[in-house]
Amino acid sequence: MLAAENTHSGLDMRAMMLAAGLGKRMKPLTADKPKPLLQVGDKTLIEHQIERLVTGGVTGVVINHFYLGSMIEETLGDGSRFGIEILYSREAIRLETAGGIIKSLPKLKDDSFIVVNADIWTDFDFSRLQPIDANDRLAHLVLVENAEHHPHGDFYIDDNGKVHEDHEARDKRLTFSGISVMHKKLFEGIPIQPRSTIPLLQEAMAEDRVSGEIHEGLWIDVGTPKRLQEVNALVTQSSGD
Repeated sequence: MLAAENTHSGLDMRAMMLAAGLGKRMKPLTADKPKPLLQVGDKTLIEHQIERLVTGGVTGVVINHFYLGSMIEETLGDGSRFGIEILYSREAIRLETAGGIIKSLPKLKDDSFIVVNADIWTDFDFSRLQPIDANDRLAHLVLVENAEHHPHGDFYIDDNGKVHEDHEARDKRLTFSGISVMHKKLFEGIPIQPRSTIPLLQEAMAEDRVSGEIHEGLWIDVGTPKRLQEVNALVTQSSGD
């Protein structure tokens, strides 16, 4: 059904979903299940996320996992019920964000792809994202207003739409939402090993090769039991409207 509702099929991009975290801040809820399988309303967090990607026109998803990852595979299957292809990248050791993406590049197939954290709750319209060609950009980041638990933000967007990390611009800095488009050249020559994407993005920013946009809608980093309760309250409220 969801595939039929996909009105943005022109997007034709694949997405990498980062789901290999341990969910330590979510304990005891993650004692016997990975964080992406925590329940929000009548579905798991990751199912909601996949549905948003499909509605936005994403044609395939690669999910990396480590902690209790087989449960994610059992829950989601091959993606046919969502109308897309889901592939998995199993990690014997946690490869962090960059390592996980590099290991998944053969499955992602395209030169550029969407990257999204599995543990965020947002109404972001993924159809707004477009492929990048690496000529002037290696990445495109979606930024959001700073939350109470992250008051100083991460990066800021200049007048030309380019993203930078400038500690002197603290009052202008926004939070990286965990939603982006990245080009495989960002990871060129880097072996598969535990590594974060942030230093790679910082290098690209120094070369003026990262663009950005601001999402002013709903966005919650579902990192703690309290924030999971907030999201469930939102879903209950909206379903009762």
